[in-house]
Amino acid sequence: MKQSGEASSSFSLDDSPIAREIADLSARRRALEVADVKLTGRTRVFTVSNQKGGVGKTTTAVNMGAALASVGARVLVIDLDPQGNASTALGVAHNAETPSVYDVLINDVPLVDIIQTSPESPDLLCAPSTIHLAGAEIELVSQVAREHRLRGALREYLEIENNHLDFVIIDCPPSLGLLTINAFTAADEVMIPIQCEYYALEGLSQLLGSVQMIQKHLNPKLHISTILLTMYDGRTRLAQQVAEEVRSHFSHEVLNTVIPRSVRVSEAPSFGQTVIAYDGQSAGAIAYREAAVEIVARDTIEKDS
Repeated sequence: MKQSGEASSSFSLDDSPIAREIADLSARRRALEVADVKLTGRTRVFTVSNQKGGVGKTTTAVNMGAALASVGARVLVIDLDPQGNASTALGVAHNAETPSVYDVLINDVPLVDIIQTSPESPDLLCAPSTIHLAGAEIELVSQVAREHRLRGALREYLEIENNHLDFVIIDCPPSLGLLTINAFTAADEVMIPIQCEYYALEGLSQLLGSVQMIQKHLNPKLHISTILLTMYDGRTRLAQQVAEEVRSHFSHEVLNTVIPRSVRVSEAPSFGQTVIAYDGQSAGAIAYREAAVEIVARDTIEKDS
């Protein structure tokens, strides 16, 4: 009986899956604390896009923005989605009376006049969306240079002294309308969140076609630079297969970091926060910060090479 007791005690809590997960998270936190993040000084403009709905596009936009700010970058998130979910998650006002991206696109209001600072960080800014943006698709049709409205406004903002940004992240609707075209025209890079679930690559060929069309007619600099695997559950064979398939097609674009399926990530927006502010020690927050460090590091390598 004693031997049996010793045998059972030899399987301590330290060997349990939960203990191993906690130890892994602790090690990753420590690695982030000592990570050497070197910003290049140039402004990188991303549009976060995936024409398949429900893939966590807005979740990726706001959490990547917050994660980049947490590692020392100055970030502007532009909310081009009439639903305004990015504005909500960043804790900024976006009621009908709030000056918003709509005023920039339709009424030529300078971007500097609508930008708000998120309560999460002085380095995390937001150009909010309001319900008025829902009518912007129609109103843009008659505007001069309708596809370049956001690009021009962003360029004017960056030319103002002390308005330096390290990253601009544009969250746009899933449909390819004039709002999304404005985002593609204003950006240099496309970041694509892909769920590690069935039909993950559905809509991706359509998105690639859209990017090629924009490259040809409106913005030759636009390219897909970053693919982020989200809602990853390493316990399932399906998630592993999806990750392998995406990496086989986009080996250079896919980040090594994957974002796990996380309750904390899902809960944060209902509190008007990103997961970085809501629970910065959670697995989801750590993963987004690791992704942020990787994005900065990749830029540094490209600049040096």
